[in-house]
This record gives sequence, C-alpha cells and structure tokens, in this order.
Amino acid sequence: MHIDRELDGPLEEIAQRAVAAEAEGYDGLWAAEAGHDPFLSLAVAATATQSIELGTGIVVAFGRSPMTTATAANDLQLLSKGRLLLGLGSQIKPHIEKRYSMPWSQPAARMREYVLALRAIWASWHQGETLAFRGEFYRHTLMTPFFNPGPNPYGAPKVLIAAVGERMTEVAGEVGDGLLVHPFTTERYLREVSLPALERGLGVSGRVRRDAQVSLSGLVVTGREEASMETARRAVREQIAFYGSTPAYRPVLERHGWGALQDELNELSRRGEWAAMGERIDDEVLDAFAVVAPLDEVAARVRSRLGDLVDRFSLYLPYPLDEDARRQIAADLRA
Repeated sequence: MHIDRELDGPLEEIAQRAVAAEAEGYDGLWAAEAGHDPFLSLAVAATATQSIELGTGIVVAFGRSPMTTATAANDLQLLSKGRLLLGLGSQIKPHIEKRYSMPWSQPAARMREYVLALRAIWASWHQGETLAFRGEFYRHTLMTPFFNPGPNPYGAPKVLIAAVGERMTEVAGEVGDGLLVHPFTTERYLREVSLPALERGLGVSGRVRRDAQVSLSGLVVTGREEASMETARRAVREQIAFYGSTPAYRPVLERHGWGALQDELNELSRRGEWAAMGERIDDEVLDAFAVVAPLDEVAARVRSRLGDLVDRFSLYLPYPLDEDARRQIAADLRA
C-alpha cells in the first residue's frame, strides 16, 4: 500500500511542506481544489522535489474545458518529469452551475467523454495524430502548430476519476487509470458496490483489477489522550454529517439501511443547523465510516479494514493532529 498525504496551505509554504513529505518517505502528495488551484500547488511542489508522486485530488473537470485541463496537466507532467497523477472529479450540479457557471448534464457520460477528449488532445501532441474529437458534450477539431507543445518525453499522465455512484465508478474503470474513492465510504460499500463496479468498467476495456490504482483518503479518529480523541470524534461526526446531507451520496447510507438519516441531514442542512447534524451521527455510523483507534493502533486497523481493497491511502483528519503523530501513523503503515 502506498502511503500518501495531503498538500495544502498557502502557496509560499508548499515547497517546504512537499520537501518534508518526501524526506519522511511519503509516496505521494495530493492537492485539492478547495480555495487554491491544485495545478499551481503541484507546480511549486514539482520544482522542490525529486521522486514523490503528485496528484490532483481533485481538480474539478466540469469547471474546465478538456483543452485547458490537457494543457495544464501536460505542463505539470513535463515539469515533474512524469510524476503527475491527474485526479478528476465531477463536483455536484449546484457548484458547477452556480459557482463555475458551467453546464451540467449526465455526469458519468460527460466524464467518460471528457477523459476520451483529454487522450485525443494528448495524442495529437505526443503522437502527431490529427485532432478530430467529436462527442456529445465536447468537440475538439483544431490544433495548429502554434498551439501544439509537441511530444512530452514522459507521455501522458495517469488519469484517476473520483466516484461514489456505480456508473461513475464504472467509467473510472473503463477509461481511467484508477479510482479516487470519496472519503464518504465504508468497507462494506467498497466491497459490495465500488470495487465490483470498477471491475465491470475495467472489463469493458479488457483490463483487470491490477491494472487500476484505487486511492482513498480515509477518515480516522485518533489522538494522544481521551480529550483529543473526543475532539476528533466530534469533528469526524460533523464531516460525515456534512457529506451525508448530499443527495448524490445517499446510496452509501442506503447500503447500510440508513436512507432516512440522509433525509434528516439534508433537512437540517437546509435550515443551517450544522452543529445538530453532527449529533445525528451515532457510534455505529461513525465506526462504519471512520477508523477509530488510539495512535498506536491506527495502522493495524487500517490494514485490517482496507489492506485488500485500496492501493493508496492517506489520512483524512478534519481536526488538528501534530506532525509527530502523523509521522508515527505513516511509519506504522509502511512497516
């Protein structure tokens, strides 16, 4: 299992954080599109590091044209000397339409076509193929020498697709190089829904499970003493409630027979009762979505629960945890 970590914070601190993560033995860094452009963060990290893989986790695909994404990813693949993992996510309809002012329709079908468009654009640059992509959602048929960056010695980056629902997960298997599992998942949902859907998609493209990377930023509740554990429990309950209020993520709750909880959380979110939402997440739900363990037991619990399911793992901690504790967990996971 590859052990990764998040790359966040102000741009002026990115290089220092990336160098430290590489020195500590992490396999990959993931920069999210949440207040900062992940391509910019990873560009800084690429110039400061030598070997650690660099992933967008995620970049919002539908907020960009395939051409703009293809260009940025190609530049970053070149700058990092082939270390880019291009993680794409669809986001949800209100954000695409109201925040990005971009069109929304048939997200799984659109994502499938988006990735095929990326590959067609890269092929026109790297292999000199004629750009003639005509799809239902995207059309790319013009590439003149002035706008062609030419062959990339490192080729195209791997493309991983973020998914919760079965259809998007199938798309990740059919046209992607891997799956970014949403933190709002459970071991049962992974085993019974996500991985079978991924394998169905892989089958369409004539591949098998070992041909795709599965990456999870997993929720963990831990701390050095009971007070810090309780702080972590409260924060993770609130994070689970926030995700659970989203209708698109309802299937995860329904798999456990908790569909009514989604209705309740959604209604509370509409009323802005954020604190009350966290109180609706009981210990059973918390334990299903998060690894809950003292510091010295986290790694063993993660391996026991997820070791045969995911290829890459990073800690998702919506609460403060000191760097020494993070390093201890990462070292235990690598042991």
